[in-house]
Amino acid sequence: MAVHEHPHRNSGFHLPNFRRNRTASGSESAVSARTGTQTAQAYAFASLRLLTGFVFLWAFLDKTFGLGYATQSGKGWIDGGSPTKGFLGGVAAGPMESTFHSWAGDTWADWLFMLGLLGIGVALIAGVALRFAAVAGTVMMALMWVAEWPPVQHLSDGSPSMSTNPFADYHLIYAVVLIALAAASAGDTLGLGRIWAKLPLVRRGRWLR
Repeated sequence: MAVHEHPHRNSGFHLPNFRRNRTASGSESAVSARTGTQTAQAYAFASLRLLTGFVFLWAFLDKTFGLGYATQSGKGWIDGGSPTKGFLGGVAAGPMESTFHSWAGDTWADWLFMLGLLGIGVALIAGVALRFAAVAGTVMMALMWVAEWPPVQHLSDGSPSMSTNPFADYHLIYAVVLIALAAASAGDTLGLGRIWAKLPLVRRGRWLR
């Protein structure tokens, strides 16, 4: 009696491919983790931008209206006070001491300083023109750093300068923060950065971004 082998039939039953599933799951987890990290970074930069913007905008408001913090009531800009006279007139060290004394209280210096504070503050809070704000803010912080001149241990009259660090101070930190915010496009989150970037003028001049 002849014995014939029957052809193998595919039952249609397959064991689950755990390796493939693990690979897909791992890829999805990596993408999810990366997306979550990017989102956290975006919100961290946005928070830093808003806080830094408030620092500049509050300085403008306080010096303009004399809100009783750094500027006493009745001595604000609108009351006839000078936003630069006290600070620049009090410079007592550094290579630009006499130059700052000559600028103190000048109308052009007051306007330039106050417009800088207002423009940088509004730009940061709105999340627009961050590159321009970074350039203007860095110049302002550099001048204020020179005015305080941290490297010296004694002022021109011989008294202690009370400097706590010969180089790094909050002016340099603010300058680096402004540059980092512009580089990270921090205005795109919790700001108007994306809308601003689509404006024809901004698209033609990327430095306005």
